[in-house]
Amino acid sequence: MDLGNHGHSTQEKQTNSNYDVPEGVEVLGRYDAEFTKTLSKDALKFVADLQREFRSHIKYALECRKEAKRRYNEGALPGFDPATRSIREGEWICAPVPPAVSDRKVEITGPVERKMIINALNSGAKVFMADFEDALSPSWENLMRGQVNLKDAVAGTITFHDKGRNKVYKLNDEIAKLFVRPRGWHLPEAHILIDGEPATGCLVDFGLYFYHNHSTFRRTQGGGFGPFFYLPKMEHSREAKIWNKVFEKAEKMVGIERGSIRATVLIETLPAVFQMDEILYELRDHSVGLNCGRWDYIFSYVKTFQAHPDRLLPDRVQVGMTQHFMKSYSELLIRTCHRRGVHAMGGMAAQIPIKDDPVANEAALELVRKDKLREVKAGHDGTWAAHPGLIPSCMEIFTKNMGNAPNQIATMKRDDAAKLTEEDLLQIPRGVRTMEGLRLNTRVGIQYVAAWLTGSGSVPLYNLMEDAATAEISRVQNWQWLKYGVELDGDGLGVKVGKELFGRVVEEEMVRIENEVGKDKFKKGKYKDACKIFTRQCSSPTLDDFLTLDAYNYIVIVHPVEVSKL
Repeated sequence: MDLGNHGHSTQEKQTNSNYDVPEGVEVLGRYDAEFTKTLSKDALKFVADLQREFRSHIKYALECRKEAKRRYNEGALPGFDPATRSIREGEWICAPVPPAVSDRKVEITGPVERKMIINALNSGAKVFMADFEDALSPSWENLMRGQVNLKDAVAGTITFHDKGRNKVYKLNDEIAKLFVRPRGWHLPEAHILIDGEPATGCLVDFGLYFYHNHSTFRRTQGGGFGPFFYLPKMEHSREAKIWNKVFEKAEKMVGIERGSIRATVLIETLPAVFQMDEILYELRDHSVGLNCGRWDYIFSYVKTFQAHPDRLLPDRVQVGMTQHFMKSYSELLIRTCHRRGVHAMGGMAAQIPIKDDPVANEAALELVRKDKLREVKAGHDGTWAAHPGLIPSCMEIFTKNMGNAPNQIATMKRDDAAKLTEEDLLQIPRGVRTMEGLRLNTRVGIQYVAAWLTGSGSVPLYNLMEDAATAEISRVQNWQWLKYGVELDGDGLGVKVGKELFGRVVEEEMVRIENEVGKDKFKKGKYKDACKIFTRQCSSPTLDDFLTLDAYNYIVIVHPVEVSKL
């Protein structure tokens, strides 16, 4: 049954009889005996307590986002807040970095799937960021199995039997440190109702994981600290302040020292780049730095300037870290973090090894090496990789340039970045727009949404590992080009993007997708549904804030109670 935003029937309310739930909590997701330990009465009460204390703060923060959007749409530009100048100019530092995570040279990311978790923890990376957010399709099954998998991983007992390969996967003696990324503030969890309202997705992800694992994690992985988190999609320091209060309440509720929980914030929205000091200040007892979430940052640039036809982006493949606004963002992030005594993490290498083409594979690896060399020389303390095959190359470059030091916090102050201005951070990227750019956006967007609808949030496409951020760039760029009827100036043919042209491109790309994936997979996959969602969002008169918020309604499934359980 598709719940969407349409309330719930009495049939759904019966699902509570399967899970032992506290007052005011309803679980509408499928009953599974395996999930009952995760969804214990005490764990659900813990999540409900967080929800009740912070829901009004979260609603206010989301209202403030809408208000900021209204200002940008009326012509305002994001910038540094004069009211918080004293925080930016003050001489304060964050709490010392826990020894367990002082060395973060290479971090691998991926969804909370069982085999992925084992391979990532065994990969040789220093950190594994297990993802409930952009690399996961948030179906009930994926979320609950993810919690089960993480509990087994923290306990050190996780195994996986791949029947197809007849291979058993288990953890090595030496594993990466585990960070967990919950969903952003804006995403609901429609399978769990608290006082009649859908729970906040990130409080479910954080609350269940923290409640079940804080004690074991601090003993076995954190050296007395932890658990460790990544926090996504923030737009303002008031959102960091909520997280800090959530952490303090969680620590108090289970009786661990204040400052045990640590988190790295992704700077992946344009408004947040002007709030980096303020974000660190709010989280100063719980911070382990900031990270350049560069794909989402590009998406946010387009979204922030959706009503500014003078700020159109070129093809997304041309918007790299050498563009002035991207380079400025990276340098200011490094300077800010190091001045405050915490890690400045670099961006994602999304390439996947190309097994059947050694020449293309070497060319892709060379691109990764160049990108990572630029990062380490700029002063980043570590970087992200999407695939275990990239880790040796990334590690070699960071180790060679950093020697035996675990990080560059004390040695690369980047005081030269203090002179960066609002103009530097907002400079329009240079480049051209092409028909191939429009086509690539369309076929990547449709294929990603199709995968997401069938339960995959991390999707290999054209030798890159794509997550929701890439689909978001594709969508908002198509939307902006359509809205302003832009000329595809890179082709020299004077063609302008309009409804008719876009409709033809969609049809042709659907044929291409069918040819590439094969008729059988195309028929079984949700490509037609995905095409509808993606093209509707690209053609909509107003731009939706998030693709995943709309598409979420298609994956919410509420199960009636099983007869045998009655």
